[in-house]
Amino acid sequence: MDYMNEAYKEAKKAYNEDEVPVGCVIVKDHKVIARAHNLKEKNNDAMGHAEILCIKKASKKLNDWYLKDCEVYVTLEPCVMCVGALISARVKKVYFGARDLKAGALGGLFNLLEQKGLNHYFEYEYIHRDECGLILKDYFKEKRISK
Repeated sequence: MDYMNEAYKEAKKAYNEDEVPVGCVIVKDHKVIARAHNLKEKNNDAMGHAEILCIKKASKKLNDWYLKDCEVYVTLEPCVMCVGALISARVKKVYFGARDLKAGALGGLFNLLEQKGLNHYFEYEYIHRDECGLILKDYFKEKRISK
């Protein structure tokens, strides 16, 4: 299964709901255990990022906040808040499909994991996927046009 494609499906849901199109899935033992997309606008919640919502769902599914054997696939490079949540959840690895040069905290703007003394570090990999960046460009282009 192409897990990034599953995350992209979530991003398309966000797009269709007029949310910033970011999607996320969490995988354990080669099975998707949680999926989510941005819901900041709908929920009026600054923490309504796809990664945060997905972590909550995975924790509920596993009945444990400790996601050490889980991999995260997200369409956009996580921000500081989301990287902090991924550290706290003790995830194994994060894959992301588009760089975020304005807010990315895994190398886009800066790399939070380069900080010494964190209580957990996870592996990460940027797997460039054109569609992950294009859906964001299209979304913001439409927003500019509608103003």
